[in-house]
Amino acid sequence: MKSRAVFLDRDGTISEEVGYLDDPSRFRLLPGSPAAIQLLNENGWKVVVVTNQSGVARGFFAEEMVVQVNELMRSKLAAAGARLDGVYYCPHHPTSGAAPYVSDCDCRKPKPGLLFQAAQELDIDLSASWMVGDRYGDVAVAPAAGVRSALVLTGYGRDEWEALGRVWKHEPELVAEDLLEVARKIVGKKAKQEFNRR
Repeated sequence: MKSRAVFLDRDGTISEEVGYLDDPSRFRLLPGSPAAIQLLNENGWKVVVVTNQSGVARGFFAEEMVVQVNELMRSKLAAAGARLDGVYYCPHHPTSGAAPYVSDCDCRKPKPGLLFQAAQELDIDLSASWMVGDRYGDVAVAPAAGVRSALVLTGYGRDEWEALGRVWKHEPELVAEDLLEVARKIVGKKAKQEFNRR
């Protein structure tokens, strides 16, 4: 039986938004993020990070920096009792930077390539899954991947939602202050659905 998953953006959703994160020393988990991921773990959700990292294409940092920061994220979360089932990133940009990273790829959100890859490798049922992030691209990837979407107001979320939300083609199913609030709502929704089927 396939698993359900919550796909999470990294910067601005799990960790503080600091612009192009070019040094591990600048990485900070947002308050509540470990507790949110732990709550999802405990309730049977796989938790998978899917993040755009076009700083690689733009030459701001090497791809190895993305790997280092992702490993730091995993270790900090694990130390707080939270588990990630997968971490996927897109180093490309369609127009800026240098080869081989300048690419109109299918993995840069809002295109769904990262979610499709994770679903195949981790045996995930996309129709039972969520995408959570702080930008419109995180919301817009949801219909393309066949998942539901939630917007957090951390990172760029509040500014984007208040300034542009009314003209978004795709609206999030949930809007919440932070990842912990989203996790509680997702877990609560699932519990209600299962109760109603009895």
